[in-house]
Amino acid sequence: MELGIYTFAEATPDPETGKTISPAQRMCNLLEEIELADQVGLDVFGVGEHHRSEYIASSPAVVLAAAAARTKKIRLTSAVSVLSSDDPVRVFQQFATVDLISNGRAEIMAGRGSFIESYPLFGYDLQNYNELFEEKLDLLLRIREEEHVHWEGKHRAALAGQGVYPRSVQSPIPVWIAVGGTPKSVVRAALNGLPMALAIIGGQPERFVPFVNLYREAAKEAGHDPASLPISINSHGYIADTSQQAADESFQPFLDTMNRIGKERGWAPMTRAGFEAERGPKGALVVGSPQKAIDKIMYEYELFGHQRFMLQFTVGSIPHTKVMRCIELFGTKVAPVIRKEVGVGTS
Repeated sequence: MELGIYTFAEATPDPETGKTISPAQRMCNLLEEIELADQVGLDVFGVGEHHRSEYIASSPAVVLAAAAARTKKIRLTSAVSVLSSDDPVRVFQQFATVDLISNGRAEIMAGRGSFIESYPLFGYDLQNYNELFEEKLDLLLRIREEEHVHWEGKHRAALAGQGVYPRSVQSPIPVWIAVGGTPKSVVRAALNGLPMALAIIGGQPERFVPFVNLYREAAKEAGHDPASLPISINSHGYIADTSQQAADESFQPFLDTMNRIGKERGWAPMTRAGFEAERGPKGALVVGSPQKAIDKIMYEYELFGHQRFMLQFTVGSIPHTKVMRCIELFGTKVAPVIRKEVGVGTS
């Protein structure tokens, strides 16, 4: 199993001090985090695209290009690229460039995004939410397969054999589809024969088993070998030397973030009791000591038999030194045990 980290590069106040570090310092910290993840042997690092004041990574490919020059083995992916409001030609070009800099370590995780700010920002109508993604995914897949593309759609100018450059080192560059538990999105990934990244950020993971089964069944019916299509489980988490320390250090940042977003979406306010339930043996949060993290990841592996597991450690702003310790524990204490249990070495 591949093990990795993803982040939205939060730039929010530290709950303990009330202070917000500068965007430049947050970016510096982020690059150090990716570099450490590489050094401790983690397999993949993802950076999400957002267009809000709370986050600084509106251009994941630029961040990943900087990280590519500072790392040696770790794979570098968006998490996600909001393909619906972007130009597939530019997405391919940007990630092909990251692939060249990293010598074949770049990936694209395409999704519709967890927020909607990018749609009006780039002049798109939310009424076309689904249609935009389907059309632009089709073009992206054509571009990665063909150097000269003939294509016509509704929401972008047609291509009449123009070349798209540079080409990636990997042929083809991996494209994952990120889904949040919508059956239509699951089936889309399966029909296209693309790896699926399933976000499980709340509730009980076992309720997502039908989605994984649907993905594998739909892939098989479409003529794809399900065994050749990786699945990633993407969740929130935090690891510290003790489980109590992990809970105490991550709760307030997590609470602030989820309640801020919850006000926008009509969610009930989160409580400490709810947080503790979520990080229990069968909840979605991977928050605890290294052993607790191992137990939770293996529990989910028994449910899904997935090939990749990614954790978002900074759900809200956590001091850089604590995040670095979290990454160190994940790479040196958790990952070796998981790989031994699953019977797979590093990628």
